[in-house]
Amino acid sequence: MATARPLVGVHSDNKTQSGAVTLPGVFTAPIRSDIVKDVHSRMSKNKRQPYAVSKYAGHQTSAESWGTGRAVARIPRVSGGGTHRAGQGAFGNMCRKGRMFAPTKIWRRWHRKSNLNERRYAMVSSLAATAIPALVMARGHKIDNIVEVPLVVDNKVVDNIDKASKAVALLKAMNAYDDVLKSKDSLNTRAGKGKARNRRYVSRRGPLVIYNQDNSPMLKAFRNLSGVELCNVSRLNVLQLAPGGHLGRFVIWTKDAFEKLDSIYGTYTKVSQSKKNYRLPRPIITNPDLNRIIDSQEIQSAIKPAQKTKSVAPKKQNPLVNRAARLRLNPGYTAIVQREKAAQAQRAQKKAALVEQKRKGTKVAKKPKVVAKDKARTKFLAKQQKEFVQFINK
Repeated sequence: MATARPLVGVHSDNKTQSGAVTLPGVFTAPIRSDIVKDVHSRMSKNKRQPYAVSKYAGHQTSAESWGTGRAVARIPRVSGGGTHRAGQGAFGNMCRKGRMFAPTKIWRRWHRKSNLNERRYAMVSSLAATAIPALVMARGHKIDNIVEVPLVVDNKVVDNIDKASKAVALLKAMNAYDDVLKSKDSLNTRAGKGKARNRRYVSRRGPLVIYNQDNSPMLKAFRNLSGVELCNVSRLNVLQLAPGGHLGRFVIWTKDAFEKLDSIYGTYTKVSQSKKNYRLPRPIITNPDLNRIIDSQEIQSAIKPAQKTKSVAPKKQNPLVNRAARLRLNPGYTAIVQREKAAQAQRAQKKAALVEQKRKGTKVAKKPKVVAKDKARTKFLAKQQKEFVQFINK
């Protein structure tokens, strides 16, 4: 939302201020760049001229398909013989001298409609943006040395301008001629085929001079300056106030045009005189500085304190390797390990005692089970040997 100021100076040159006027209410309207871009996109399509290729293009030959069975594609082929053209593919978009795919027609939907209230919203947003130096400078205009934005010029000064040299002198007196030079220096040859279609050169936009009197001699004085455009205050449009859909056009106002804005667009309390039942759109929020709102004492005292703890994803552990992970899965694992260690220590102790007895030469007594097993094995072998001997001696 533009900064609301009570008065704007009326200047005759960069140093002389001849008076002041009240800032019109339209400069306090909310700035909606999304609406401006959408409206500009639609309006810019309404000056396009229909174009199409000839409906006969690519079909001005006699061609028929050879059908199947000849090991060639079934595309229509030029009839006849005795020339290279005979037998060549025709009609298709993949063929030489064929028609294009989906030939263009003049009944394409060239133009776009946009809602009246949407167009008006885009207009007041574009006007409000011209009063913010940051947006004007961000668009590339050279306004470093001018007195203020918006720049209002006295009618007495403008009425005496009837030659281009006087217009240049006024712009230099206002320190606004830098923007004209920027446009003049940017003159370049257009890229593409447009250079051969009566639009050979391109250049940056310069100041927009908005006036009120149609019969003013200044119209012919300013029209030949590079980048400078003129527009009547009653016939403003988004295409000039926001070229390319970008807000922040550098505008030079005449005093009578500046004073007429309230009667055209109205204010928040008065209805427009030229637009039926129209009032300026109100902003959704009065203070768009969200950081300031969030950091305010009223908001901070009502919200919960910031939580500094942050959730960390648990690290995946292998229970076969990690002891703590295995204990979580099997709480009895500790007892199993202890029993295994005790049994292992007991076996080691017995083995050490047995080795010590063998070193001393002491006969180691076998266990009863082992002795009984050895006797049974000896008895079994003797019986086997006896049966084998009897079998051979037969």
